[in-house]
Amino acid sequence: MITKRILNRKRIRRISSGFSFIPHRFVTGGFLQSLSREEMLLYFFLVLVADRHGLSFYSYDSICNLLGLDLSEYLGARNRLIEKDLICFKDNLFQVLSLPDKPVQVTIPEDDPATVRHLIMQSLKEGRNA
Repeated sequence: MITKRILNRKRIRRISSGFSFIPHRFVTGGFLQSLSREEMLLYFFLVLVADRHGLSFYSYDSICNLLGLDLSEYLGARNRLIEKDLICFKDNLFQVLSLPDKPVQVTIPEDDPATVRHLIMQSLKEGRNA
């Protein structure tokens, strides 16, 4: 067994005015591995910017710019996090929720015709063939 010890005493983290946390059960309960890259990125961002009640408000433009996501990636990640019961969203207000008992499995088709990206790519293909 590894014995933990402080590696750099000059750089020990301290809790100051803001504080974010992710329960250890997020990893051990399978929640982390149930998320896509975009979902993970958005979830961790929302945890970092949330207040003590899990609340934050950022526009999709700000989130996309800060995280390097396009609109369809953001919308897909946000909607799947809602479906997975990890966040709530209404009128630009997010709430990071306490973890459900177990990860909610959501299956998304590989080529979902409802995604903005798919619709744009399809229209571009049709435009070239016209």
